[in-house]
Amino acid sequence: MSNHKKPSSEENLKGTLLATFGVGLVIIIFWVLAFDLYTGRF
Repeated sequence: MSNHKKPSSEENLKGTLLATFGVGLVIIIFWVLAFDLYTGRF
């Protein structure tokens, strides 16, 4: 029974990790674009 639960929890962890990286990547891209806009004005 414990063997059956392990893969699903690992998959869930992998999905959470991917979602976190995705959100982080979007935030980083947003910051780079905002910084580029800011530096482009001066």
